[in-house]
Amino acid sequence: MQVILLEKVENLGNLGDQVKVRSGYGRNFLIPKEAAAEALASATARKAKLDSLTVTIAAKAGDEGKLFGSVGTGDIAHAVTAAGQPVERHEVRLPEGPFRALGEYEVALHLHTDVNATIKLIIVAE
Repeated sequence: MQVILLEKVENLGNLGDQVKVRSGYGRNFLIPKEAAAEALASATARKAKLDSLTVTIAAKAGDEGKLFGSVGTGDIAHAVTAAGQPVERHEVRLPEGPFRALGEYEVALHLHTDVNATIKLIIVAE
């Protein structure tokens, strides 16, 4: 988990540093002692930018609208990054697997433990 230090913590960092710590250490020790705050602000700002985003991906498809192949997490992350909002492949959530047909879809992005964004994905034929 990412936290922002509110005071100097020995062997971890100085005031204002954003550091990665184990979830238990952050939730059970640093945050209750008010030595750190969860780094939600940056994830919330990213969510605000991503929620209004519509991404179009062109893929080869047959006459019936079925894709030759599929559009997966890597393709979606690359398209969103190309649109100006950097997203990692592991942040894209496709619970039903990759898309195999043309159409419009809602795609969930897991930005932080408590922050999820949704983008609109349009898959069109090349």
